[in-house]
Amino acid sequence: MAMATVMVQNDKALLSRLHACHVEFVVIGGVCGVLHGVSLVTQDLDICCRLTPENWRRIEAAVKDLHPVHRLTANRLPLELTDDLCSRLDNLYLHTDLGRLDCLGEVRGIGDYTQALNQSIACRLSFGEIRLLDLDALIAAKEAMGREHDLAAVRQLRAIKEKQSRPKV
Repeated sequence: MAMATVMVQNDKALLSRLHACHVEFVVIGGVCGVLHGVSLVTQDLDICCRLTPENWRRIEAAVKDLHPVHRLTANRLPLELTDDLCSRLDNLYLHTDLGRLDCLGEVRGIGDYTQALNQSIACRLSFGEIRLLDLDALIAAKEAMGREHDLAAVRQLRAIKEKQSRPKV
């Protein structure tokens, strides 16, 4: 009997690789919520990235040795970027040895990379500084998505925001 392969999502390792390759990105989605203090589990790393051929090549370099495949294609094609493809990409949904990585050109409820960057804050991790959506932007994005788990995250994010806005005693 064949054993099922269990994939472990390693967001910190993926973020470290993106940072090391100088990818221009803002963390969005579930991982962003976790970094703000949400206790929900996430199954992928969502980022909003600058849509330039150079940035797509940096993403490719960050994951090239992790057997990246397009996770939304029927036959899970390996990641092979061409100049033409880099100039046309809006989103990239990958499965890697470290987990899922979704690279988006825009965030629903927020806008494109520049708008996400303008509504982001710095977050220092052990390998360096990254950007993530601020609480208000993440709440707006999660509300715009409207899925049940996004709305559950919104309830926690609002509680976190309220706690942060209370005067310290």
